[in-house]
Amino acid sequence: MTSIDIAIAQSSNAGHATKPRRATRGSFVETEDGTQLFYRDWGTGSPIVFCHPWGLNADIWEYQLTALSNQGLRCIAFDRRGHGRSDDPGHGYDFATLAADLASLIEQLDLHDVTLVGYSMGSGEAIHYLSRYGTERVARLLVTSPISPVSSDSAMIDGFIAALEQDRPACIAAGLPLFTGYNDLVSPAMARWVENMFLSASPKAGVAFQRAVVLDDHMERLKDIAVPTLILQGDADEVAPLDQTGRMLAAAIPDCELRIYEGAPHGIALTHRQRFTQDLLNFVRGE
Repeated sequence: MTSIDIAIAQSSNAGHATKPRRATRGSFVETEDGTQLFYRDWGTGSPIVFCHPWGLNADIWEYQLTALSNQGLRCIAFDRRGHGRSDDPGHGYDFATLAADLASLIEQLDLHDVTLVGYSMGSGEAIHYLSRYGTERVARLLVTSPISPVSSDSAMIDGFIAALEQDRPACIAAGLPLFTGYNDLVSPAMARWVENMFLSASPKAGVAFQRAVVLDDHMERLKDIAVPTLILQGDADEVAPLDQTGRMLAAAIPDCELRIYEGAPHGIALTHRQRFTQDLLNFVRGE
């Protein structure tokens, strides 16, 4: 049994679970433009800050937050603007603003020696942060199922945006298997949970951020990443194909390891959650 297996087993017993460092409800930070960002902050010790994928929120990190806070780490996951419980101000849907939002969180919580974790769109968020704000507070970077570091023709995303604007629930439902995979890697109940999370996001922010992901080019920023970096990605990722994303990042980031999960889809933090969480724990510990 791995240490992650033990932590998950412990978390199911309330009498033995590690208590969170602070209350998990009503925790917000205010950004430079006054936007309120919801966050969860569990545990004590070396901090891990989690940036979630497009359309989801901090809840997607449930299994990592529970297991790793029980392993003596401080786990902080927040809802991006326009997602989850954070404000939806109707503006600021670009990576420069997201980097500033992330800086507000890290600075207001006075975090140091951070392991920064970026998932899908969150990878771009983390990379922009490191390029703009440097490594004074961040010790290492883990990205998973990352977005492409080069821009694409916006026409590539026009069909998806049109489908979102025509019938957003149907569009999300149709695309969900791209996230969860086609091989019963998650239960039907978990798939519905993820779908509901997608539908809780702002439709305006969703469209704007889809365009930001496609149009952003952060290839030149990758050379500025001066911390050890680990990329975890599945070779069955149809949302962010490995050759166009993870392999490109691994070749461009100076101190970087790419670790490939055979048969894993985009939703790797759920579909392969125990292995993913153990790899993250080992990375934080330098193992």
